[in-house]
Amino acid sequence: MTQIPTADLPGGGRMPLLGFGTWQLSGRQCYDAVRTALDAGYRHVDTATMYRNEAEVGRALRDSGVPRDEVFVTTKLPPARADRPEETIAASLDALGLDRVDLWLVHWPPGDAGVDLWRRFLAVRDDGRARDVGVSNYGLAQVDEVTRATGERPAVNQVPWAPSRYDAAVEQGHRERGVALEGYSPIKNTDLGAPVLHEVADAHGVTPAQVVLRWHLEHGVAVIPKSATPERIAANAAIAGFSLSAEEVARVDGLARG
Repeated sequence: MTQIPTADLPGGGRMPLLGFGTWQLSGRQCYDAVRTALDAGYRHVDTATMYRNEAEVGRALRDSGVPRDEVFVTTKLPPARADRPEETIAASLDALGLDRVDLWLVHWPPGDAGVDLWRRFLAVRDDGRARDVGVSNYGLAQVDEVTRATGERPAVNQVPWAPSRYDAAVEQGHRERGVALEGYSPIKNTDLGAPVLHEVADAHGVTPAQVVLRWHLEHGVAVIPKSATPERIAANAAIAGFSLSAEEVARVDGLARG
């Protein structure tokens, strides 16, 4: 896979803007999919406590032969464990077989913005078990609340994102705050039959799904497509060999208004 751009995070890590999502993958299927993704060139793998697949992700990482420092690993804490984050990250690291993760996220706001939980996340980061910490499914007001309370912003906010959900104000708001925006469910939230996607895809000799993923990168937004199909995993990885023009990006943006 040709070089994928990265986002520089506060802890010194560099998050590849293309990652491999593992939601709804389990057991042997998860292991095989992660191995396939790493073989295809992915260097960013996203999991979570509630996915119940951290052990399979960790085993695939070890068996792949790819050096640990070349793979960016994310996991997440579910709201139900907001009262015991230290215990949860210890269990995640044990399952993954790692000394630390590159990014640990609050999976959902725990009822409110979770200022106390955010303080405990920062402590876990400071003791070296997570290189960077962030949030997921937070609004900008919630990001601001935890930042004001602690003086430290989340490194990343992972949210549902796709052309149909494009919001320039949300994108710019994260950029202004220095918070990397990461999107999930890019294909699930997209009508791949949209004519504009087919027109742009035909112009580059790629698929509509590849256009959607490349569109994220053109915006500087990380994206974590998930698949268990080897051919699709390889196709999703092959988006560095073309780019979209500003006009094409704007046309895809327009799907949010359609």
